[in-house]
Amino acid sequence: MSFATRLKELRIARGQSLQQVADGVQTSKTHIWDMEQGNSANPSRELLERLATHFRVSVSDLIGENPNAESEPSELVALYRDLKSLSEKDRKTIEAVMRSLKSTKD
Repeated sequence: MSFATRLKELRIARGQSLQQVADGVQTSKTHIWDMEQGNSANPSRELLERLATHFRVSVSDLIGENPNAESEPSELVALYRDLKSLSEKDRKTIEAVMRSLKSTKD
């Protein structure tokens, strides 16, 4: 699936307008439209990262180049990306919460 198609599908699946996506990633509505139409084939890396964060998917999934995309939900990939930006202390806190949640499932 092309980047243009994936971008449009993500936007529609989340019920967002072109303007809402543009506002979310700090670009113009026209630029989002051009990308969805395949008229802007080379978005910047920064914009790709903002789009991936906005839609909670990996950049690889967004551009259709993740060979493992089918085996991992894109929400988990985005969560992992978010975890990497936290401090060690915060990651340990989240790890403790996860252990606690897992122990209550048993």
